[in-house]
Amino acid sequence: MNNILVVNVNWLGDAVFSTPVFRALKKAYPQARISCLCAPRVKEVLEYCPYVDKIITYDEQKKHRLPWKKWKLIQHLRNEKFDAAFLLHRSMTRALIVYLAGIPLRIGYSKAKALLTHPVTMNAEDIHRCDHYLKVLEDYGIKIDDRLCELRLKIEDMESVDKKLSKAGVGPTENYVVLNTGGNWDLKKWSADSFAILAKRLDQEFNLKVVLPGADKDRESCQRIAQLADIKAVVLAGETTLGESLALYKRAAAVISGDSGPLHLAHSVGANVIGIFGPTRPEITGPRGSGRVQILFNDVGCNKAPCYHLSCTNNVCMQSVTVDDVCQAFKKIRD
Repeated sequence: MNNILVVNVNWLGDAVFSTPVFRALKKAYPQARISCLCAPRVKEVLEYCPYVDKIITYDEQKKHRLPWKKWKLIQHLRNEKFDAAFLLHRSMTRALIVYLAGIPLRIGYSKAKALLTHPVTMNAEDIHRCDHYLKVLEDYGIKIDDRLCELRLKIEDMESVDKKLSKAGVGPTENYVVLNTGGNWDLKKWSADSFAILAKRLDQEFNLKVVLPGADKDRESCQRIAQLADIKAVVLAGETTLGESLALYKRAAAVISGDSGPLHLAHSVGANVIGIFGPTRPEITGPRGSGRVQILFNDVGCNKAPCYHLSCTNNVCMQSVTVDDVCQAFKKIRD
């Protein structure tokens, strides 16, 4: 097997969870070229996976929305002459694409098993996402030796973030903590008030600088948290690239976050992390990198997690984690 396609998942955290798949394939087939078909939103993440040789984007919402655009993508895949495709996504459309592309071996999950040469049975819902993706390889007979997520930093990103931190008043040897206050849905977010109290305690009790990164849309909420904390926090929301964010996480004393992409990105580069979980369960989507980790999760009994009750007006599961809990977790990480 010399030319392999992996059909990836759609979300940032799940893309991180898929990195052990690429490492296992590269170990099993060291001479093979490993390509990945993925959504545009995760392309940049996979560019930091050292085991991916080529990335092909599938933009089903825009670029490839129309049927003839999908056909053009199929023709492109056909010209690549892949020997095998491993489908981590159970989408029928993706299975049909690799089928029509004439890829002889098609292994993985799909709602349309007839489109696959080696359909994989879906496993229990309480399995970790990494293990869920690795099962595709295991069912084909590929041995898995390492289940850790891995992204690799680039020197230029490390140098660039050092300059930005220095400009913001954080010296090259100065310790800081990153607070990731965002999230892809509100129920997974810890409250702004809790983050503000935590930031103040990190500043006053631990003598640590607090850095608030995030996307451009997070800038206003990060500034509000810094104002509530009444400290000289460094707000970098909207000012760092993905690579710079990875470098920022790696250099931090700890990254504190809800169950979101940045938590998994941080742990994948070996950063120490504290994960605050509520409506999701750490045994399913907990960090799987190489840094130290502390997980804070209270089963409050209102619903079986993971829950997707997006209309919930009282995410007591997240509120049950206190600032004291996080400070105690940080002491364990630090020691």
